[in-house]
Amino acid sequence: MAKALRIFVLLFILFIIGLGIAAVALFVASDGNPVRFVQTELIRLSLASRQDELDRPIGTDNTPQRFTINSGDSPGTVAQALYLQNLIRDASLFVDYLRVEGLDTELEAGTYFLDQTQTIPDIAYTLIDSRNSSITFRIFEGARIEEVAESIDANGLFGFTGQEFMLVAQRGFVDLPEFAARYGIPTSATLEGYLYPETYILPPAITATGLRDTLLSTFSTAVDGQRLADANAQGWTMHEIVTLASIVEREAVWNEENPIIASVYRNRLEIGQTLDADPTVQYGLQNSRGTWWPNITQADYRNVQSPYNTYINGGLPPGPIASPSLSAIEGVIYPTETDYYYFQAQCNGSGYHNFTQTYEQHLQNSC
Repeated sequence: MAKALRIFVLLFILFIIGLGIAAVALFVASDGNPVRFVQTELIRLSLASRQDELDRPIGTDNTPQRFTINSGDSPGTVAQALYLQNLIRDASLFVDYLRVEGLDTELEAGTYFLDQTQTIPDIAYTLIDSRNSSITFRIFEGARIEEVAESIDANGLFGFTGQEFMLVAQRGFVDLPEFAARYGIPTSATLEGYLYPETYILPPAITATGLRDTLLSTFSTAVDGQRLADANAQGWTMHEIVTLASIVEREAVWNEENPIIASVYRNRLEIGQTLDADPTVQYGLQNSRGTWWPNITQADYRNVQSPYNTYINGGLPPGPIASPSLSAIEGVIYPTETDYYYFQAQCNGSGYHNFTQTYEQHLQNSC
């Protein structure tokens, strides 16, 4: 009996010592602030009775929502924003959890993607690591699909390669028949021209198909409505508009010239003249000269055997050659009324062009 009592006393003493060590550790973690220490322990006791609330997400919708923490945002500000976006039920509970876990000073500024299936602990630990934040990705005006794929690889944050995206892009609109029908896109077309140029903030877990859907959705938002109606009223499909706009995009340096350059090409089409657009020859050359947009020679005009070469093929090429900006698209839908059929880059390197009605006038503008 005496031996058992001694063992009990020893265990009790060890228990008290353990509590003391834990208390000291927590006190140190509280920066030696006794008031904060007591408050944190009271919160810890409160959270113990609310574990089910911590572990229960607010909903079942796993649609990613963009959530931004700005530099200097307090835990309370972050919690209130989460509450207003319907990502958590209780802002105070979120703040209490951050404090007890020592995360209230660890929140990192950035743009994250959260959803309603995440619990408070899930969200808290997501927001302390900027590696969980968004991917910033830019598609430049006038880029072709291969250049977009190269940008994916150069970015380094995507969970798929540029080649994997190329496979999705080359598959085109096979599984998007409604999109293709709306814009008059042939079922054989790739995504060329429809990877809308923009700076995107993307969720880190986005897939190649998800990126495709985001780019196409942004395109639709830009061109739907009056622009689409006006194009159709002129007898043009949006696919035809985008095709010509992609050429205008590659020709123009300054957006203000887009509707004038577009007028030249539309004037040529109206009289059955070939477009004679240098970018279509470049497109036909692919990457055969170490760049996607190589310098071309007079011989290339006739020697590049490609359905995209508008020096040897009449009308529009089979499809777009690059991603046009909204400015280029609008330039084709709403061209300036001119009697121009030719244009030549000015010799001063400004990027502007001289426009003329006749070929003889055009030759006079040669540098």
